[in-house]
Amino acid sequence: MLIKIFNLKTLIAPTLLLMPSLAAAQDGGLNGANTAWVMTSTALVLFMTLPGLSLFYAGLVRTKNALSVLMQCFTIAVVISLLWLVVGYSIAFGPSESAYWGGLSKMFFNGIVVDSMTGDIPETVFSAFQMTFAIITPALVVGAFVERIKFSSMLLFSLLWTLLVYFPVANWVWGGGWLGQMGLIDFAGGTVVHVTAGVAALVTALVIGRRQGFLSTPMMPHNLTMSFTGAAMLWVGWFGFNAGSALAADGAAGMALLATHMSAAAGALTWMLIEWIKHGKPSGLGAITGMVAGLASITPASGSVGPAGALLIGLSGGVICYFATNYLKQVINIDDSLDVFPVHGVGGMVGTLLAGILVSDRLGILSGNGYAEGMSMATQSMVQLTGIVAVAIYTAIVTFALLKLVGFVTSGIRVTADQEQVGLDITDHDETGYNM
Repeated sequence: MLIKIFNLKTLIAPTLLLMPSLAAAQDGGLNGANTAWVMTSTALVLFMTLPGLSLFYAGLVRTKNALSVLMQCFTIAVVISLLWLVVGYSIAFGPSESAYWGGLSKMFFNGIVVDSMTGDIPETVFSAFQMTFAIITPALVVGAFVERIKFSSMLLFSLLWTLLVYFPVANWVWGGGWLGQMGLIDFAGGTVVHVTAGVAALVTALVIGRRQGFLSTPMMPHNLTMSFTGAAMLWVGWFGFNAGSALAADGAAGMALLATHMSAAAGALTWMLIEWIKHGKPSGLGAITGMVAGLASITPASGSVGPAGALLIGLSGGVICYFATNYLKQVINIDDSLDVFPVHGVGGMVGTLLAGILVSDRLGILSGNGYAEGMSMATQSMVQLTGIVAVAIYTAIVTFALLKLVGFVTSGIRVTADQEQVGLDITDHDETGYNM
């Protein structure tokens, strides 16, 4: 009988150890469930860039530039990862030396060992998760200057921009900086990621100029199947982006996941319906663009609102981003090639503003989690607006200065007219995306 009991225990014990919730240490120690979820989310967010965003963008350009876009996104992931190790994590999340940056004390992950903790998850896991946000943000900006930028200029600009824009702004909001101290609601990067990337895209599009033939020559996506595949990966990966930002496998993560999904669906449907009404047919490009608009819009609010609030945000993002896209291209003729500013920038602004309203717990079915102590709808909305304006102005100024600097260093940001005509696959890489 004792042998049977012993055998039963030996069978059960390993099973229990594999259950994170039961294996979690007490009193602030490592929580296995939370650690596993954040590690999974890290993979999901990296999946958004490689391959999600890469395929989404590559399918939207012309055949002669498809490989160049894939190369740009891939290389950004490589160099920003190393920049994060050297100095990025320290600036964004190091011990605050001021309200504006985290200092340099954690350069090269100094002091981070296997037992280092952030809350109840390893600091290595937290830093890797945040690194994926730093990777995708400059990759988003790529969409503004595809088909006409030198590879060397793209590389230098992405490095400097991430160093001087993304890292400090991440500290302002998430690393204990001044916007976080004000109480800015930005759960997963509406301001840190989408506003910075969107504003940078707008400034870049203005500085680098339009593609040859813009508005006079059709520039249709060469492979919408590829873009649909990338868009689907973005949708799935966004669960890590938003729900992972809870840094725990709990109800907040679950609500963020649900809100994210509902907003994406609402954004896609809204864009499709507008096109259907205006043009008689819904387009596949419109559907996936609306989905991204819904996702960008819900990102700052995903940890603050419920499903109904997320539905409203997705609808709002779909409508506003649609008209912003058309206004930018058709009215003022700015060639933000893949609509980074009107979709990500405007979407991030819409979501950041609505977060300040829909976080209220007095809106019936639209109610969110409620305001922090001392905050009201008016004060919270003012904080949200302050965050948007401050980040947008800072991003615009630094982006413009960096573009001028990079242009000087690389003897011009843009490829020649002949190179643009041939395509960047050949001129930058001496390769082609297709051999058919």
